[in-house]
Amino acid sequence: MPVDGPYLPQDVFAPEGLDRPRPRVLIAPGRYIQGPGVLDDLGRHLSLLTSRQATLLISEGGRQRFGSRLADSLSDAGVEARFATFRGECSVDEVERVTEQLRAQEADVDALIGVGGGKTLDAGKCVAHRLSVPFVSCPTLASTDAPCSALSVMYTEEGAFAGVEYFPDNPAIVVVDTQVVADAPERYLVAGMGDAVATSYEARVCAAAPEATSVLGGRTTVAAAAIAEASASTVFEHGLAAVEAARRGEVTDALERVIEANTLLSGIGFESGGLAVAHAVASVLPFLPKVHAENLHGEMVAIGVLAQIVLEGDRDEARSVARMFATLGLPVHLEQLSLDLETDGEALGEVLAVAAGFPFVHNEPVPVTPETLYAALVDAHRLGLEVAAEAGDREYRALRKPPRRQSSNNSI
Repeated sequence: MPVDGPYLPQDVFAPEGLDRPRPRVLIAPGRYIQGPGVLDDLGRHLSLLTSRQATLLISEGGRQRFGSRLADSLSDAGVEARFATFRGECSVDEVERVTEQLRAQEADVDALIGVGGGKTLDAGKCVAHRLSVPFVSCPTLASTDAPCSALSVMYTEEGAFAGVEYFPDNPAIVVVDTQVVADAPERYLVAGMGDAVATSYEARVCAAAPEATSVLGGRTTVAAAAIAEASASTVFEHGLAAVEAARRGEVTDALERVIEANTLLSGIGFESGGLAVAHAVASVLPFLPKVHAENLHGEMVAIGVLAQIVLEGDRDEARSVARMFATLGLPVHLEQLSLDLETDGEALGEVLAVAAGFPFVHNEPVPVTPETLYAALVDAHRLGLEVAAEAGDREYRALRKPPRRQSSNNSI
């Protein structure tokens, strides 16, 4: 849906000055298609949009791996395929560069297809919105919940967090080829599990607090809360088996379930369920250059969810979650994010002060200040050190070895 000027969902669903209770709101992608080999059916799926001149936004490496396959699928369905190269950063400059390139083409674009990791897809959403065409999301990793959402996380050209753009529509179609995900390094899959687990804990907080609001500005629906809860329970039940399958490059039922949890369940769950401290912490940790350089989004979210649970006063639950994270290979203490409290404590305190100012941290049932947030993160760090001493860090170290298989797009 084209809109004039910046779009904010809060202005539509729960504008300032609303004189009645906030509505309960759920949004989701138009179609979600998941399975091994479904990229080969992309052209047929585009019949849902009656597309005839589609552009694929993809990295150079992604085009080398998938370009012919995608072009053949579209051609077989009578769709002309054009390519635009994504240069790696979801920044305003990159979005405007691609947008102007496509506007200058002789043929109009009637659908934009993003193929790659989270940053590719987020940039694609921005371009599609500017061109007023449907967006088709084809993630090649299951590392974030970006593929299904109606927002894009924006960065500077240097990779620092710069803000969020919101859109009136979710992707029209999401196509997840689970064999492609299985062939990618499993670290990305595991990082997505950290994000999926956080979705449950954050949505649970938002559903329980009468004044809490979702990303959309409304209240959490029963459906969103249930979907968010399923994202964590699926990871807890099937996560280990999914990692083993990914290491073999094999698509199994466990892997299918976890890919859905990381992508669809977490995507709907965070957007319609709501955010809290876990994502506040994860949003500011990239301000620390060495954290940003060495870690994936879901790995930072994993530390954030431990801090959230500690802040809420449930150390037993935090310990249980940390044990599961350690078994999967997610970081459970700050040293695994390349941070040293003695040398980095002051800088960490400064970025957490920014996090404490995010509106959604006040969805928490306890007061959140820079001091309480810092104390909770340090306490979670110490708990994580205890868990790592008990469980070891073999899985964590194994995920950081050079991958046996290269991913199709490392931009997330």
